[in-house]
Parts: sequence; C-alpha cells; structure tokens
Amino acid sequence: MSETYRHIQLLGPELRNQIAAGEVVERPASAMKELLENSLDAHAQQIDVRLDNGGRDLIRVQDDGQGIMGAELELAVTRHATSKITSFDELCDIHTLGFRGEALPSIASVSRLRMASAYGGEAHELRVNYGVSEPLLPSSLPRGTLVEVRELFGNIPARLKFLKSPATELKRAQEVFERIALAHLDVGFALSSGERTLRHFLPGESLRSRLAALWPEQVVTAMRRFSWESQGLSLHGLFSPPEFTQLRANHLWFYVNGRPVQDKRLLAAVKEAYQGRLTSRDYPQIILFVEIDPQAVDVNVHPAKSEVRFQDEKHLFASCVRVLRQELEATTQVTLEASQSQMPLDSSRMSRPMGFWGRMDQSIEHMPIVERPQYQQDPLPWQDSAPPQPELSDPLATSAATLSEEPARPDTPASPELRAQAHTTQPLSLAPEQAFSGKLPHDVTYLGQIARTYLILRNSQDNMLIIDQHAAHERVLYERLLKKAYAAKGQLLIVPWQMGLHQAELSRLEEIRSQLTEMGFALEIDGQTLVMTAIPPILALAEARAFLRDALTGKSNDYSAMLKSMACKAAIKAGQTMTVDEVSALLEQWFACPDREFCPHGRPTVLTWDQAFLEKAFKRRT
Repeated sequence: MSETYRHIQLLGPELRNQIAAGEVVERPASAMKELLENSLDAHAQQIDVRLDNGGRDLIRVQDDGQGIMGAELELAVTRHATSKITSFDELCDIHTLGFRGEALPSIASVSRLRMASAYGGEAHELRVNYGVSEPLLPSSLPRGTLVEVRELFGNIPARLKFLKSPATELKRAQEVFERIALAHLDVGFALSSGERTLRHFLPGESLRSRLAALWPEQVVTAMRRFSWESQGLSLHGLFSPPEFTQLRANHLWFYVNGRPVQDKRLLAAVKEAYQGRLTSRDYPQIILFVEIDPQAVDVNVHPAKSEVRFQDEKHLFASCVRVLRQELEATTQVTLEASQSQMPLDSSRMSRPMGFWGRMDQSIEHMPIVERPQYQQDPLPWQDSAPPQPELSDPLATSAATLSEEPARPDTPASPELRAQAHTTQPLSLAPEQAFSGKLPHDVTYLGQIARTYLILRNSQDNMLIIDQHAAHERVLYERLLKKAYAAKGQLLIVPWQMGLHQAELSRLEEIRSQLTEMGFALEIDGQTLVMTAIPPILALAEARAFLRDALTGKSNDYSAMLKSMACKAAIKAGQTMTVDEVSALLEQWFACPDREFCPHGRPTVLTWDQAFLEKAFKRRT
C-alpha cells in the first residue's frame, strides 16, 4: 500500500465540535448574536450585554427570561439537543430565532463558558472549558440566565489571529446588537464595553426613537413610516425620501420575522423602487420588516441564519417595489404641494458664490496656502430679474452647463470688466498663447476657455485637447491631500464654529478625528458639542462645514472617499472664469499629476480630438 494513502476515519468529538463552531462562531459579534437570540426566545424583557477587549476576553449576556432547569443545563451545551424543535415539521415551521447552527455547544467548544440559570425557585451553574464540562454547582442568580464567554478561540490560535483589532470587533458587535434591538421594541437592552455604557434602550420605545440613537437626527426625522399587509405578507418600517441619500449601503436594514438578514432580493427591490429618483452611486436609508408565514421562508440556508430563502421570491419582490413606489410617489406629491404653497425666496438672504481663488504655485508639491477672499453677502446681480441666457451663437455655453457634474455658477472676479464678462458667454479665444507664460510641455499650446468650464489646448500633432477645469483641479488637490500637504496647516477661524453632535456622529468622530487633523481641521469636543477652530486652507467655511457633516454622517465612508470629497468641494467649479495666470498654474500642476486623465471619482479630465475625428464629425470622410 502506498505510503501516501490516507485512510478514511471518523473525526474525534472535539475536532467535530470545533469544525461546527467555525460555521456558527466567526467572531465575538456572532457569539453575542446567538446568546441574544437565546435570551429573546426565553421571553426576556431585559437583556444586558458586556464586552471586554472587543469580546476577546469576555462576552457576558444576562437576561430575565424563563430560565433553564438545572438538570438540563448540561444538555444545553450538548450537540443535537434543543428545546426549539421536536420534529422535522417544526424544522420547516420555525417560530423562534433558531435554528440552524447549534450555538451553545459551538461556543462552549472554543471558549471558557460559564452559564448560570434560575428556574422554579432554584438556580444552578455550569462551567465548560473548551468543550469539557465540570460538575454542576448551585448558583445565587435570582432569575433568568447569565452566560459568560471568556478567552474566545483560546484553544484555536489559528482562528484567533484572524480577528481584527479590539476596536473593530467591538464596532461589529455593537452593530449586531443595535440591529437586534430595533426588531424587539418591547424588550430593554443595554450594551457596555468594560465599565462604559455604549447603548441603553428602554422597553416600549418606538422604532423612530431607537433609530434616533443610532443614525443622524436629520435623517431619522426625515424618514417616513409605511405599513402594508395582504395575503399573509406584511411589510412595514421607515424609509428616507430621495433627497436623503448616502454613498454606502450600510443603512439598508432588512428583517424577516424578527431576524436581521442580508438578502439580495430585498436589496434589489429597494433599488428598483428608487430607480429614477437616485443616481447609481447613491443609496437610500430604509428599515424594512417582512412578516411572512414561517412555512414560506427557509431560515436554515446559512449556519449563522444571516440569509433566508423565500418560497415565492417574485411575489415578495413585486410587493416591495409596489409598496415603496407608492410611498415615494406620495411623499413627492406632498413635497411638491408644500413647495408650491411657499412664499418666494427673499433674495436679500442669498449670498454671492465664491469665485476661483488664489494663484497656484508652479509645483504640485509646493502649492502655497492662500487665504480665500471673503465676499459681501449681497444679492446676486440678476436676482431682481430673469437669469442671463447664453447667446445663440455659442451653444456650447448651454450644453457645457447641462453636462457638467456641478451646476454652472457665475464667478465673482474682482474688476468690473471681468464681472461684466462673467455674465456673458465667453467666446473661444484663439490668441491668448501670446500672453501665456506657464511652463507646459513644449508641444502644447493653450488656446482659451469656453463655456467658463473647459480649457482648450493644441498639441504638436494638431490634436485638440479639451480639459474639464473642475475635474483637473480635483485631481491636483487630491494628489496634494494624499501627500498630507495640509497637516497642521489649518486656517484659524476668528470665531470658532460650533455644532451639536448626535451620539452616532460622536462615535464617527472618534474614528476619523486623526484623519481630519491630517487634513487641516482643528476640532475640540465639549460634551455633545463640536468646536471647530481651524479649517483646511483650501476650503471656505461653508465648504468645510458641508464636508464635516458629510464625513460625520458617513457619506464619505473611508479616508480615500473623504479626500475625494474635500478635493471636489475645494476645486474650481464649472461656470467660473479663470485668468490666464490661473490657467497656467492649474495646467502645469495637472500635467505633473499621476493618473491625470481621470478625476478621483473616475470621470475623464481630458478629451482629445484628432484630425481624423474632426474630419469624420464634419463628414469629410466616412
């Protein structure tokens, strides 16, 4: 027989338990979830959770539920023993938060577990060390059940090393805790990390009240309630109007019969309902509860019960789309009627938009920090009359503003002559190269600006280059931000700006505070109030405030997205006139950028039209 032949054999019970645990217990958050579900199935009215070191050292869940008989405590940590089903028919008709993975035996096999429970006036305690049970002991627990999980994965170093930092594991556990708390409003919940209380929900709170502790107040306030029921299917929850969006799908929460789930079909239904009201990059914010006959849904698809399978997916999908569309249309109609009944805007309260500011240096690594000039908040020149229309001889002025990602805005040049030019269509100039002094590649000639948005160049091959000034400036600023060019170089504010913070925003600020400092912000916390004393020198105060709100509400979900957002807000906008010197500095720095053909968001910064393209466009040849 070959020496390499490996015989088929039964695995030992310890190894079998560890393999099973790998399906159910992925990290501290998943162990906590299983314990919470057991407490809810025991009809608990109050559940208290504590995590130490992100759950690595301790996960403790205590409830006031019905408890477990002392004689059955050891059975509770034995595989294939449960009180939730007794037959195959019940496995297909689950009315609890079980099944599929056997939680307690799996957790006990990879930790030091202590479980105490009171039932019928008596209380007992069981200890299990990595799958090995100790003799049953009496306990002083007055009621309910207490489970302590210590040294999770202590016997499996290979699993332990794949855990993230304690802060990350705590964050994931907190998210699981919050999602469960939203589905059981009649139960009180408390979550602490060490001695610090993170969440405290009172029994009987409303869904909106609990959600207000998790999401920004302006989002929760704007959300609308919906409820629908037909033929054994119930849909209800809260949804955001189309104007309240974000760039991540982390505020799309789905529940099926009280279980938090991840379901692609429900996600597709929500996206279909919002189609035409959001861009492809935006996501709504929604809490959707689906109540359905347990026999019409399979909860045993995933070991951790995070996914389900519906018997009639098409009916569910169509119902979700129809209900949400009707609610969105009703919301839009109410908003339209309200806007039509409002008085005209007071033009004296509108402020003049900022023009392109400062001169850029001749190197992307050494662009100077220039204070942006402050303008009087007087009315715009055309507020008492119709806005100026582009001249018929220059159709590009209209098309450019329409196609631009940013709304075209008139600039505010300093001199009266330039101010007059800003409100008329700017023709394509063919002679400014005589006054152009920038250091560009020797084969490139600057021709002029068109539609106050696009810069026109010619290279030595007689190709025409059309550069989007906003996208090009975005790329320049993004590269400088990547190099931390503004760290500790914030522009001090004469009067510090203050903003009250929601608890969710405070938590978010803790995560990104060091990154904001690198960008040039100087921030202080006074209780629930954020005090901003300095802002990045490339931003105006209004832009800094808008950027900060986006960052704290999660619209910019990671460091790179935050840098892109800041670059976009600070960059020159479409519809702003640039002087020749400003164009010179911008182009020189843009040519020095890596990946200059695209802005940080992936839009092209330049189009190249060669002779062949022009001849084909003018039908000189096919």
